[in-house]
Amino acid sequence: MAIEAIAARFSTLRNWLVLLVLWEICGRLQVIASGALPAPSSILMRLWIDRADYPPHILATLEGAGAGFLIGNSLAVAAGVLFALFPMAARLGRGVNIALFALPAIAISPLLVLTFSGATPRIILAAIGCYFVTMSSTVTGISQTDARMIDVIRAYGGGRWSILALAQMRSALPAILSGLRIAAPNAVLGSILAEFGGGGRFGLGVYLLGSLGRAEPDRLWGIGLAATLIAGLAYALFSLIAVRFTGATKAVTVPATAPGGEATSWPLWLRLLLSTGSILIPIALWWLLLIAMGTPAMIAKTPVGLFEYLFLLPNSGVSQMKLLAALGQTLPLTIVGMALGIAFAFGLALMSVLRPGIIRGFMPVALVTQTMPLVALTPLLVLMLGRGPSVILWITISVTFFPAFVTMAQGLSMVPRAALDVPRAYGASLFTQLRLVSVPASLPYLFAATRLAVPRALLGVMIAEWLATGTGLGNLLNQSRGYLDYGMIWAVAVVSVLMSVVFYQCVVLIERPVLARRGMHAAQ
Repeated sequence: MAIEAIAARFSTLRNWLVLLVLWEICGRLQVIASGALPAPSSILMRLWIDRADYPPHILATLEGAGAGFLIGNSLAVAAGVLFALFPMAARLGRGVNIALFALPAIAISPLLVLTFSGATPRIILAAIGCYFVTMSSTVTGISQTDARMIDVIRAYGGGRWSILALAQMRSALPAILSGLRIAAPNAVLGSILAEFGGGGRFGLGVYLLGSLGRAEPDRLWGIGLAATLIAGLAYALFSLIAVRFTGATKAVTVPATAPGGEATSWPLWLRLLLSTGSILIPIALWWLLLIAMGTPAMIAKTPVGLFEYLFLLPNSGVSQMKLLAALGQTLPLTIVGMALGIAFAFGLALMSVLRPGIIRGFMPVALVTQTMPLVALTPLLVLMLGRGPSVILWITISVTFFPAFVTMAQGLSMVPRAALDVPRAYGASLFTQLRLVSVPASLPYLFAATRLAVPRALLGVMIAEWLATGTGLGNLLNQSRGYLDYGMIWAVAVVSVLMSVVFYQCVVLIERPVLARRGMHAAQ
């Protein structure tokens, strides 16, 4: 085992070195887009030249990300405990959970910047980025507590809170730490997106936007790699904490299913009542938050105000046409990009079983696309691919495939060996074993990967539209911000959330009958 571990580390180091050498050669020869991909040595030189610019920008980003990380994860763990212990609360909160999971952060970034001052927008977006993964991890960890541990505590007279403190939270610790590893880079991305939306003097997002259009790709790559390094270090920090407290670093896939599945023992009227409540609660919270914050009516749009803007004002028809035209541009690219990203992830997951060596060689590139914030990745791809639809598809694929790949690969790796013994006994090839046993057995993970891809795909498309193509909902959001058209900003934000939620529910509706036919558990 020690020799295999050393060989694997050597292989990873070799892959990184080969990648850097190829990158240096391509950059020196200006092979890609006439120098849009500069050599690593040129990027490092630019980083050294700009070294005095980075400290205030990095500090501003870290302040928002750090505060958002603490607040978002504290709320997430508390909500996870509540949802795990009280199924009705989970069912009522399901609408809010799905909305936060499906929320494209770029859609609400301008609203937060208009409504709040200082670092508050960064903190809120960072907290939102952390909430769902940590909440889901907490629910999963508590729900998987060994029943025998609970029985022992009950036998000694322990109540619900003793069980929670002595058994369930300890059992959930590895899952929570796994969620924190994913939440840490998400907090960095949320902070940068708030800066990207127009808030503050300092921050990597501000620095990135200020550097666009200067024909200095080495500076853009330097900013992107700085953001990637911060996100990667945040991930590594919580991986080390996981090693310290749990003795393991193996990633655990965070489920993309909101807690609160319907209990079959509940009467129909109760299930309908809870479902209605889960839909109305997000709307009520939207309304109450605006009232509590005292935001001016010109900026803040309640559900009634948004309906009036879109349907009752004299220029409502023009607003509807703009919104529908932008939606018609964004929707097809989101669907195509999401499909390609999932297909690519599925192919990589199969290759991880058929040809593990190829995947090890590809992982350095995959890890960079996972940790580099979208707002840093987009300008770099624009430099290489131009401003057409192709850049949108590349960005969408790059931001959706990795979490989907990790989820699918984990599903394939968890297929019981006993299930593979029968086809092996009949001399079936590895590909036949995958087709007949492994893939069907890992269908729940495939659907979970698809749900994970939904919000990331829309976020990638909208960021590319904002920065690159000048089309679709992303561009409409940017234009509306410049025109101070607050009604359209709210309309784009709401439509974006609804679109993600509809995609999510479509996946769930397809998942239920497919898994039911195979006797598997489907998301509720």
